[in-house]
Amino acid sequence: MAGVWVATLVVSVVAGSWVVPWILRKASDGDLPWLPYTPPAVPPATPQAAADPGAPVPDPAAVQAAEAGEEPPSGTMNAQAMAVLRGGAWLGVLERLAITASLLAGYPYGIAIIVAIKGLGRYPELREFPVASERFVVGTLASLIWAVGSGLAGLIAITAIL
Repeated sequence: MAGVWVATLVVSVVAGSWVVPWILRKASDGDLPWLPYTPPAVPPATPQAAADPGAPVPDPAAVQAAEAGEEPPSGTMNAQAMAVLRGGAWLGVLERLAITASLLAGYPYGIAIIVAIKGLGRYPELREFPVASERFVVGTLASLIWAVGSGLAGLIAITAIL
């Protein structure tokens, strides 16, 4: 049974360290693997846009960033979001380890405690830099789903052994 515990924790932490960044990269593209994203039609806001209805409507955040000489926000892979949420990979490892262990120990309420601690710990950064909130939410949810799935698979294996 101890072997199942160790194997489950290793799968949760190590494989999750590959899965979560992959999901963050896919989320930054804006498309689901099976359904490409098409932005909704927005009525033209400028006379130039009215003259050429086929022209793409610029994103206000991208225009503001370009005017300031900065890189426009780019979803979960935004360089500023990655800098603000430094240490996120280590937090994700610890989060998956704690969530999987709490499930294997039969204490699913531990998940709420872990997510609350992580959210409260990141709150000041997320409030000051809202561009990082998308990366935080997507990464936390992906990590949480992976850890819960691993923990449940471990519980199924333990139940099958007993």
